[in-house]
Amino acid sequence: MITIKMIAKACGCSTATVSKALNGAPDIGAETAERIRKAAAEMGYLPNAAARALKTSRSYNFGVLFEDDANLGLTHRFFAHILNSFKHRSAELGYDISFISGRLGDREFSYVEHARYRNFDGVIIASVDYADHAVIDLVNSSIPVVTVDYVFDNCGSVLSDNIGGVRDLVNYAYSMGHRRIAFIHGEDTAVTRHRVASFCRTCAELGVALREEYLIPAVYMNPQAVGVATARLLDLPEPPTCILYPDDISYIGGMNEIERRGLSIPGDISVMGYDGIDVSQMFHPKLTTLKQDADRMGVLAAEELVKTVEEGRRYIPGRILVPGQLLAGETVRKLTP
Repeated sequence: MITIKMIAKACGCSTATVSKALNGAPDIGAETAERIRKAAAEMGYLPNAAARALKTSRSYNFGVLFEDDANLGLTHRFFAHILNSFKHRSAELGYDISFISGRLGDREFSYVEHARYRNFDGVIIASVDYADHAVIDLVNSSIPVVTVDYVFDNCGSVLSDNIGGVRDLVNYAYSMGHRRIAFIHGEDTAVTRHRVASFCRTCAELGVALREEYLIPAVYMNPQAVGVATARLLDLPEPPTCILYPDDISYIGGMNEIERRGLSIPGDISVMGYDGIDVSQMFHPKLTTLKQDADRMGVLAAEELVKTVEEGRRYIPGRILVPGQLLAGETVRKLTP
C-alpha cells in the first residue's frame, strides 16, 4: 500500500508537506502541491477512509432513500438513470453511497435512525411517499437532504420540468392538427398534479375544449391499468384522436389494447408517451415522447448535496429545474383540416 512517507521520498520533501498538499492546505505553493498530487495519483495512493473521517468528522458517504410504489426497484428505468449518475458524480466528488431502509436485520429503524447509525453526511430522497411521517422526520432533521421531483422549504431539490414537458407534448399534438386530445395520468402525486395542471392550462391557451372524460387516472408503470383506461377512451361515442400516456412503460398496455381492437398507430389513433427511455425508440413505430434528462438530474442532485454538506448553515436551498426534450417519433399522425 502506498503511504505518505513513500510519496514524500519520491518527491524529495517532508511527510508534512505531502499531507498538506493532499489536503489542500493554503501554505503550500501551487506548483509544489500539483507535483505532489500528480505523483500520488501515479503511484496509486488512496487516503485512509477511517483517518479522513476522524479528521474531518465526516463519513464521506451519502444515503439514498428510494422506494417506488410499482416495486420496480433499480429496474425502474427513469430513477435508475438518476441514481446511477448520482452515484458516479458522488464518487467523483469523493463520496460513497448506501441505501436507506426501514429495517436493519431484525430491527425496525426510522429513516433518521438509519441515517445516523450509518453516519451519512447527507441523503438524497427519490420516489417515496413524501407525506410519510418517516420521510418528513428525515427532512426536518439536522441531516442534509436533497429531494428529487418534490419541494420542501428547508432542503434542496432537483426537479424535472413536468409542466414544460406536458406543454410541449400538447403543443406538438396541436401542431399536428389534433383537437381531441386525452390524457391518461398517473396516481395523485405532486408530479401528477403539475402535469395535469399543465395539460389543462395548455389546452385552454390553445382553445382546445377540455373534456372531463378525456382526463383519466391510472397508475404509473402499470400497463394493465393503462390498458383499461385506454379501453374507456376508445369506447367513448367520440373518442380522442390522440392519447397522452403517463410514461413509456405503461403505454405498452395502451398499445396492446389498441392493437387488440384491430386499430393501427398512428393511422387510427395517435399516441404520446413520457420519460423518453431508450426502449421507447425501439418500438415500431417509434414512440413520440418527452425525454426527461435523468442523467443530468442525478449529477445535479449529487452536486447540490455536496453543496448542502459543505456550506452547512450558510446553505440556501436550491431549486434546480431540469428541462426535457421532445422526441417527435412516429406515433402522432398529421391530420388535415
